[in-house]
Amino acid sequence: MNKKICIVGLGYVGLPLAHAFAKKFDVIGVDINADRIEELSIGNDSTLELTSKQIMEVKESLVFTTSIKDAKDCDVYIVTVPTPIDSSNRPDLTPLVKSSESIGTVLSTDDIVIYESTVYPGVTEEICVPELEKTSGLVFNKDFYCGYSPERINPGDKEHTVTKILKVTAGSTPEIATIVDNLYKTIITAGTHLASSIKVAEASKVIENTQRDVNIALINELALIFDTMGINTNDVIEAAATKWNFIKLKPGLVGGHCIGVDPYYLTHKAQELGYKPDLILGARQINNGMGKFIAEKTVKEMIAHDKRIKDSNALILGVTFKEDCPDMRNTKVLDIINELTTYGLNVDVYDPWIEVSNTNHYKEITMIENPFVENKKYDVVVVAVGHSEFKNLSEEDYKNLGDNIVMIDVKGIVPNPTWRL
Repeated sequence: MNKKICIVGLGYVGLPLAHAFAKKFDVIGVDINADRIEELSIGNDSTLELTSKQIMEVKESLVFTTSIKDAKDCDVYIVTVPTPIDSSNRPDLTPLVKSSESIGTVLSTDDIVIYESTVYPGVTEEICVPELEKTSGLVFNKDFYCGYSPERINPGDKEHTVTKILKVTAGSTPEIATIVDNLYKTIITAGTHLASSIKVAEASKVIENTQRDVNIALINELALIFDTMGINTNDVIEAAATKWNFIKLKPGLVGGHCIGVDPYYLTHKAQELGYKPDLILGARQINNGMGKFIAEKTVKEMIAHDKRIKDSNALILGVTFKEDCPDMRNTKVLDIINELTTYGLNVDVYDPWIEVSNTNHYKEITMIENPFVENKKYDVVVVAVGHSEFKNLSEEDYKNLGDNIVMIDVKGIVPNPTWRL
């Protein structure tokens, strides 16, 4: 297969994909962020998905640029841009539309445009294709073609990397579907699943994270119930998990760019068609409320232990949306911070995976250097993210952070906490 590939969007999804394809093909990596292109060009990846060695090992076949014009001789364009939601939880397709417009300026006859971004069923053919046609002047499924292969990247996961995760593929015609499937087969060692249509592939992606969101919401609601009963939720889960078909999940914060976002794409389309998805929206409401619940529980525990509230010192350990990853997108730890601040607490944040300077645009965050080597004492500590660094701490390490400290353990990793979710 003699193809030249362009990857549009070089974040957590696009960069590992570009690296994998560059081992087999010539690849042009395009991103509108000039700083991102500059760091990648010298072998640095701030997302930590690739090492400098990995980037440099494909430097002969992988070129980074901010200009789509540099990719005008490519045969395949793969779009891996974000698909966020706005402040009203509505899909924001701006990055997808802008990328389609950009690709349209260099699109040639017989080219294939493949989308990996998470969307609701119909976006590729009903929104992206018209943009491609308008900008290029070409006709869909006559002059150019489309495919869809949803990303399944798990940020920070060094075991389940892009080539080791089974890939769903689809194409705008049966022939193109086979070409798209065969293209991914060249790099995906885990294999591929050829879906019957682009819409089916789009739907399969959006329900993956919707299902997980709903399941976690159930566990979170159970945690709220058991807390009122004075029952240890983790003990209950361990007991129930002895049954072979019990799905073992833990309660917690649901943030990030997938699980906390993707369900809104599906609910948006459903409501547009006149169906109200009560279960999915209810799950979203439960999961979105966990940060506030944890903050309120923290204050109650402080009161129960005769701690003053206003002007007390609180330390939040971890601010990323998941463990062992520098990704802060849609992190729900901010909800805890904001709620504690409304009670008058002075909140410091420490996260070994985040550079202090990288949080300057988060006005609600006061980042500090390592509190375990400083002398400041805290009234309450909330372990919000299960980083490996925190798992390796002893009970004594935590106790040294304050006198008669109130220890709130969101992740179930602290020895003998005051309260555990």
